Amino acid sequence: MHSLVTVCSLYLPPNERINQSDLNNLILQLPPPFVILGDLNGHSPLWGSSDANSRGQKIEQLLADHNLCLLNSDEKTHFHLPTRTFHSVDLAICSPSLLPFYSLTVDNDLYNSDHFPLILTDNRNNPISSFRPPKYVLNAADWQKFTSLANINSDIVKSSTIEEALNYIINIIIEAADNSIPKTSGNRRRQNKPWWNDDCKQAYKKQRKAWDIFRRYPTTLNFIHLKKNQSRFEKNTTTQSQDLLAKICL
Repeated sequence: MHSLVTVCSLYLPPNERINQSDLNNLILQLPPPFVILGDLNGHSPLWGSSDANSRGQKIEQLLADHNLCLLNSDEKTHFHLPTRTFHSVDLAICSPSLLPFYSLTVDNDLYNSDHFPLILTDNRNNPISSFRPPKYVLNAADWQKFTSLANINSDIVKSSTIEEALNYIINIIIEAADNSIPKTSGNRRRQNKPWWNDDCKQAYKKQRKAWDIFRRYPTTLNFIHLKKNQSRFEKNTTTQSQDLLAKICL
């Protein structure tokens, strides 16, 4: 069985003085194993910054003193609007025992925030709901091919024990089916929002395209273009969802 994991959400304001002892005391209060997630406002090349500040150096010291593990790579996690630049200030830190099992990814959409969401995954616990066992698509089967492949040798069956003969027949049938009948992917279909239509889809694509352009070329013109497309997408989805709700309530 997996043990409980302590999750600490932490925010360290950029202009507030943080002593090394404060960080050490925090670690001593957390029951292990633990994960610390948050905006720590520290800069260090260790997690993708071009330089280091005093806060970043304190965090580096914390990692070394307590033998902690950093899950970040060098992905940017924060968009600084005044300068239109990207930074790495949101960190995921964990106990050493969790490092082999946990992975961190950074979402590529701001969702109207200035921080990209951090997605922490426990690779031991893949959700059952995201996968269904593949099934044979019988309507698309090549039955002629199946019949030719499912050739059971009666001599082998007669000369074998009941258990051996049964396993032999099962393996022949499964192998024939695998080579003549397609299977479903096993991935569970995402449940679409009932109000999502082609207009929403197109508005979302335009917003994503504007964001990709701005992320590569963060100019003022591209930023204005991004905000316009985000506004249109929000207006579109709000209108569609409200219209559907009004129809249901009639």
